[in-house]
Amino acid sequence: MKPYVICHMMSSLDGHALTDGWDRPFKKAAGELYEKLAEGFAFDAWICGRVTMEEIAHGEGYPTGLAKAPIPRTAWFAKRDADKYAISIDPHGKVAWKSNEALGSHVVEVLTEAVSDDYLAYLQSIEVSYFFAGKTDIDLHQVVETLGRELGTERLIVEGGPAVSGSFVNAGLVDEVSVVILPLIDGRGEHPASFEIKQQDWRDAHYLTLTSAEVQEGGGVWLRYRRLA
Repeated sequence: MKPYVICHMMSSLDGHALTDGWDRPFKKAAGELYEKLAEGFAFDAWICGRVTMEEIAHGEGYPTGLAKAPIPRTAWFAKRDADKYAISIDPHGKVAWKSNEALGSHVVEVLTEAVSDDYLAYLQSIEVSYFFAGKTDIDLHQVVETLGRELGTERLIVEGGPAVSGSFVNAGLVDEVSVVILPLIDGRGEHPASFEIKQQDWRDAHYLTLTSAEVQEGGGVWLRYRRLA
């Protein structure tokens, strides 16, 4: 059964999601609000792209030479009974985890078959779970299906970055969109929007219906939308 997918973002008034350059106290307060609202969704798995996960992992590379023979491209789960899972979309195996937990959640790497044997051996050595969702590119439909089938995921929250959020929306997998609009104007046109879809992948605009709008302490506004059927 497909998990219920929530895309949870925070954004400046002009639609930018990257927080570099924002004042530290403002950024800290925004992050705390974002996480507090996310917990209200009672999700059992959260998912981010490689760039975001590298910031969380704080790793500096992984040891090579661990694989003594080719490793089959089949799913490997070190844990199936975690309270929460941190799902890392990492097509070619770049994130250098120090342990098998991220922010209190068991780490599951989503890979392509193009990943190296050394990376798979490394993940096994620190008991990070992994599965494959394509030969050279990630198939998000396969990701969602595998999470539901193998780990029993019922509510999956997509927490970015912009490329991952855009890809989930473009694939038609998002049931609900949650955006915290923050009281600032970023103004840097070169910065990514909250949702980024590559021009060659763009299919159509995605229309939503507003379900709630709540003013938050500090002047932010929390908007929630459902996907139109």
